[in-house]
Amino acid sequence: VETTSRLAQWRIDNLASSAYRKSDPFTMGNWNWHLTVEKNRLLYVKLYPVLSNLNRDHPPTVSLTARIRSSQGEPRTLQHPGIKDKQLKTEDFVWAIETPVTGKIIIDIEFLDLKITHSQGGEPISIWAEGFIQARSSATALSSLSRMLADDIHTDITINASNASLRAHRAILATRSPVFWSMFSHDLKEKELSAIDISDMSIDSCQAFLNYIYGDIRPEEFLDHRVALLRAADKYDISDLKEACHESLLEDIDAKNVLDRLQTASLYRLPELKSCCLTYLVRFGKVFDIRDEFNAFLQYADRELIIEVFQEVIAAW
Repeated sequence: VETTSRLAQWRIDNLASSAYRKSDPFTMGNWNWHLTVEKNRLLYVKLYPVLSNLNRDHPPTVSLTARIRSSQGEPRTLQHPGIKDKQLKTEDFVWAIETPVTGKIIIDIEFLDLKITHSQGGEPISIWAEGFIQARSSATALSSLSRMLADDIHTDITINASNASLRAHRAILATRSPVFWSMFSHDLKEKELSAIDISDMSIDSCQAFLNYIYGDIRPEEFLDHRVALLRAADKYDISDLKEACHESLLEDIDAKNVLDRLQTASLYRLPELKSCCLTYLVRFGKVFDIRDEFNAFLQYADRELIIEVFQEVIAAW
């Protein structure tokens, strides 16, 4: 198969009356591809990407047109109407042709667009469009930022956690948090000493906090430290992190954590989380399954929160 930037052309010198042919792999975009023809009662032209363990989670979303030119007898050209934004993962592009085609044929596949889904999800992005360049540039920039943190490149601020210290960059902290920006913009001790005390976070939680700021936090790390991250996000006014923690805490409320989540929702002003916890406890009747834990909760919980719980109980009854 010969290719240009977006066109793949496969020449078959002689297509017998009953035949199966498979092309050598050819490259288009980020993937290798195969074309096959199978001639039986109909002629089937199939196009599919080669998906490996490296790219299986990122199959291409394809827009293309196809045509066949035959030189046997009277020359003819058959045109496929094409496909638009079709993901080729579990299905291939298959063109069933009823018109008899024999002899020498030329198959043209013109790729109008190839899109890929970013590892963080979202809408597919064209690999040939500005959006893909921006996404790739952003990924490279994030990788560089995370390496600056991991390799201690030109760090200029010390963060003292409860049980150890880390190094970071004040410029990056200031751009992500108005609280940090204020610390470094005024003559406060943090500016003078080039150090920040975050004594209410362990070193592991503090590392997760910095990893989020530098765009390099792992999903399991986020889940392990999300309550501590919520506290830090609230304290240092990082709204996107606070919202991410809030959404995550909504996803796995159960009998073991509902009372802690309720207290967290009240403390950090998260009305949706509070409502979900109250619904779980009262309307679903789970408060009766954790009666001992609930009685202990009433001994230490905030008075206004206890009143809200009982108002919910009265409303349900």
